[in-house]
Amino acid sequence: MFTGIIESIGMIKKITTRGDDAFLEVETSMNLDDVKIGDSIAISGTCLTVTGITDGGFVADVSAETLEKTTLKRLQRGDRINLEKALRVDSFLGGHLVLGHVDGIGTVYERKVKSNSVIFGIEIDTALMRYVVEKGSVAVDGISLTVNRCEKKRFYINIIPHTASVTTLETKKVGDIVNIETDILGKYVEKLLHPEKEIDMALLREHGFLK
Repeated sequence: MFTGIIESIGMIKKITTRGDDAFLEVETSMNLDDVKIGDSIAISGTCLTVTGITDGGFVADVSAETLEKTTLKRLQRGDRINLEKALRVDSFLGGHLVLGHVDGIGTVYERKVKSNSVIFGIEIDTALMRYVVEKGSVAVDGISLTVNRCEKKRFYINIIPHTASVTTLETKKVGDIVNIETDILGKYVEKLLHPEKEIDMALLREHGFLK
């Protein structure tokens, strides 16, 4: 489990394919003294298991399933990635609970500067939009962010200069793809309320959440 607060930007040093799977070697300045083989590290929002420690980084295996469902399949040598070590019991929860289980891939369709911030518009599958709510949380490439506004299949996020400077969002442009993980709370609420129904205004009204 993670918080969505990025600890460091790493770089892909080497990618080796093994059939449908892949083997990543990551270079990072992040302190790995407390990391051992078998621990989890999120790479741009994707939870991977550390399978080796190197001089100046670590290595991790990526399954065919993970490659298929995330942006990791498009990584190339030299690409920059967001890194976060797994949340510890005594850690400060500065973002929101992020599992590192990517729900889908989003596409940057708008980027504009407003004052000192950058507004990103992200387009995702309409099936995922039911879990994205205004002022709720969403993880974009592993970064915990607040949703400013929602449309039919798009949502908007505001990136302050600090967040841009310590994550890969600083270099994202229109057309780039990003990993999306929606808030796990929405999925549990939907399942508990009515497993065969989607959460909508009518369902909330039916169960007394709205008048």
